[in-house]
Order: sequence, then C-alpha cells, then structure tokens
Amino acid sequence: MTERVIDTITVQLPQNDVQISAYLAKPSDPGSYPGVVVLQEIFGVNDHIREVTERIAKEGYVAIAPALFQRNAPGFESGYTNQDIEIGRTYAMQTNASELLSDIQLSINHLKTLQEVKKDGFGCIGFCFGGHVAYLAAILPDIKATASFYGAGIATRTIGSGAPTITHTAEIKGTLYAFFGIEDGSIPSNQVDQIDAELEKYKIPHHVFRYDGAEHGFFCDRRASYNPKAAADAWEQVKQLFEQLSS
Repeated sequence: MTERVIDTITVQLPQNDVQISAYLAKPSDPGSYPGVVVLQEIFGVNDHIREVTERIAKEGYVAIAPALFQRNAPGFESGYTNQDIEIGRTYAMQTNASELLSDIQLSINHLKTLQEVKKDGFGCIGFCFGGHVAYLAAILPDIKATASFYGAGIATRTIGSGAPTITHTAEIKGTLYAFFGIEDGSIPSNQVDQIDAELEKYKIPHHVFRYDGAEHGFFCDRRASYNPKAAADAWEQVKQLFEQLSS
C-alpha cells in the first residue's frame, strides 16, 4: 500500500487559564478518518512522539498529541539522558489525573470540530507516563480503543493523588491492549498479572502482550532499550486494534 501523504500543524487549545499545545497530523487527501490521541512519555512531545503521531496519520487517522506538561513546563521536550529522566519525572509528578483527563477530552473535542474526523469513537495510545495516562483515559466515553505501552504504577498508584488507576478498570468503555517488556524493571510481572486479572474480572475486551527480552521503552527507537522485534509486533497489534475505529 502506498504510504499516505500527511499534513502536520501545532495547534493551541484553550483550557481555562492555559493554552494546551498539541501536535496534529492528518492525511492530506480529503476523506473521513478516525481520530487518535497520542500521549507522551515523560520527555514531552519530542521528536519521537511527533514521529509516532505522523506514523499513525499515515495509516489513515487524524492524530493529536497534547502537551501533558503544559501547565508547569510549556514547550518542554527532551532527550533520554539521566538528567532528562529526572527532569521529566519531576514534571510528571506535578500533574494530576483530573487535569490530564480534561486535556485529553479537550483534544478529542478539537478533533470533533474537524470536518475530516469521524465522530463515533476515538483511539488513544500512550507510552511510559503516557501509557499509565492512557489506561486512565480509557474510561472516557469517547475512547473506544486504547493502546497502553509500559505504563508503570497502574496497579499501585494514580497520577496525583487518589486510589490506584487500576481501581477504575470497571469504567473502561472500549477495548484495551497493554504492552509490557518482561525485562522491564519498573513494572514487576505480578503487577502485569494484576492488570490482566482486573481486565478479565470486569470483562473488558483486552489483550495483554508481554515481550521476552524487552525492557522499558522498547518501542522508542531513540532509546538504548529499543527492541526492534518487540516494537514491530506491537505496532502490528496497534494497527489491528485501531481498525475497529473504522468499522
């Protein structure tokens, strides 16, 4: 299949007393396309997240990546050094679940204003910090398909304060795929088991993928932990998951 030509733009979304910056990519050809929200790692909406957003658009979606640290660190993006990790973690700790959900809904609402976007169900994909946020965002009524990549802490805590994110599993509205590396030291296997069991308990359509030899961040080709084999398989699973948005 010929790869779609896409257009990209950075938009500003008004949210109370702040403008949420978001990177948007969409097919250039006129048409009706499903919308997908892309959720960043702790490194901001950097080159990797923009590339993922573009990659999704080339598959036939309108994809938007809101800057989740906009309130405390507008314009923040970084690489993957130890110092970058510490800075990113600091900003992540300054966020809270209610504001993040509001920003994601704001992004969905913006997609709904676009003539080329289908209005009957949206996708969500997130990585690392964004993987945790994606699991939470799956409770939003508009979200019909969620891909959560190596979201640490889903079983043990939430973003900000409150009960662990896993306690919201019963509220998930659509299908959820979760991706983990077996060698990921930040997400013990028993926590992955808990997530799988909770999704099963509440009969949420789901699939939990565990990749042998893969570490945290295995999907990101900018990181030392990049695992081409696991990343390639995960991408095929994501494409299959999001196909339901077109049906």
